[in-house]
Amino acid sequence: MGTELVGLIKADLAALTNEAKRLAVVPAADPSTGTTFNNSQGAFSFTQSMKDAIASVDAEDRAAGERMAAVDAGKSDDLVGAMLASQQASLSFSMLMQVRNKVMGAVDELIKLPV
Repeated sequence: MGTELVGLIKADLAALTNEAKRLAVVPAADPSTGTTFNNSQGAFSFTQSMKDAIASVDAEDRAAGERMAAVDAGKSDDLVGAMLASQQASLSFSMLMQVRNKVMGAVDELIKLPV
């Protein structure tokens, strides 16, 4: 059971790494210093990957909201584009929640392992 769990966690982390690289969001700024985090060693940072994914999902949601507001206000006739953006944002959020649930499940399993 333990080796299966480790394999599942590694597979999930690899999928998250690939998704984070695909998103390629600008590095987040350190609020205390105002500088950006640059992972110059190329080391994997799960925290930064999750922050990047959340920022990407938020950006998609904001863009979809703006497109829907433009259609509602009569500034745009692109209802299909607005609906597609809304669906894409919804799917991105659903994917993020599934990743979160998988990670939380893996953490729960790790906590239950005997020491």
